[in-house]
Amino acid sequence: MAASIPTTLLAAAVLLACAIPLASSFAPPSSGICKGASTRRTGYRTPGIRIGAPPTPTSLASAAPSDTDQSSDVPAAVGSTAERVEDCKRELTQQCNSHNFGGYSSGIESKIKELEQLGEDAGFGQASALSGLMSGEWELIYASDDVTRSSPFFWAFRRAFPDNSDQIFGITDAIPAPIKEVGPATQTIDVDSNARPVTGSLVSRVKVATLGGVATSMMTTRCTVISADGLDGLRVKVETTKPEDSTILQKLGPLGELVNSSSPPFPSGEALEQVAPGSSEVVLRTTYCDEGLRVTRNDDRPEEDVFVWKRVGFGSGSTVSL
Repeated sequence: MAASIPTTLLAAAVLLACAIPLASSFAPPSSGICKGASTRRTGYRTPGIRIGAPPTPTSLASAAPSDTDQSSDVPAAVGSTAERVEDCKRELTQQCNSHNFGGYSSGIESKIKELEQLGEDAGFGQASALSGLMSGEWELIYASDDVTRSSPFFWAFRRAFPDNSDQIFGITDAIPAPIKEVGPATQTIDVDSNARPVTGSLVSRVKVATLGGVATSMMTTRCTVISADGLDGLRVKVETTKPEDSTILQKLGPLGELVNSSSPPFPSGEALEQVAPGSSEVVLRTTYCDEGLRVTRNDDRPEEDVFVWKRVGFGSGSTVSL
């Protein structure tokens, strides 16, 4: 049970994973041991989605017909709605770019809800679990909390330790810059929407720098997509977590490369399952996703954990007909 685990030990584990990125690079292999009800958006009016690769993106391309269909017979109402979506996306992106990275903004959250509503009303950016547009490389541009919370590892950790997680996160969050600096964060997603159940993989990478940037590494969590959860959810299972690309190890030359390549990843999913069965599985609820922008919420905390991602590359995911 989570209550039987000393809080100090839990805090130390998270500190090793977040604030001391070199720790596991030198650690020996290990075989054992990271509020709100879920809401569902309904009323999707999603247009038919064609099988095939996603179209080439524009600077702020969307899933709207105006982005993929240049014919002159597009109804004026559709074109007007698409323009409203594009304007909203542009404003949201501008607000994210001007906001201090990692932290709540009421203005950004309001603009996110506006985009979600526009997309739902018009059927743009919907059915993310099946559209194939989730696949690709994504860069985080807004996090309602600390940037590390964009990793599914921390979502799963909260499920395993619901009574202690806030206290532990508070310890790591309180470490000031330049002792600890976090970002950028990326996700690489590959989803096979044709499979039943939907399958794929997700790799979360968050850069963590300590000691004024002297030591940096990429905290990497690897997950397996095990199914779709409705039209806009992906259920993923956390598998492993490991600091990669350590700058200290790179300075050691061949020896450092050997240590980095031979040190096994931490089996974080297995460890969480030992504490609370089922805790390693979390749901990414993506309320808007097109060729350029994605809004994803932690399904356990949809109002508290909100993230905006911009696409930096397409993946190999396929689409299905709806």
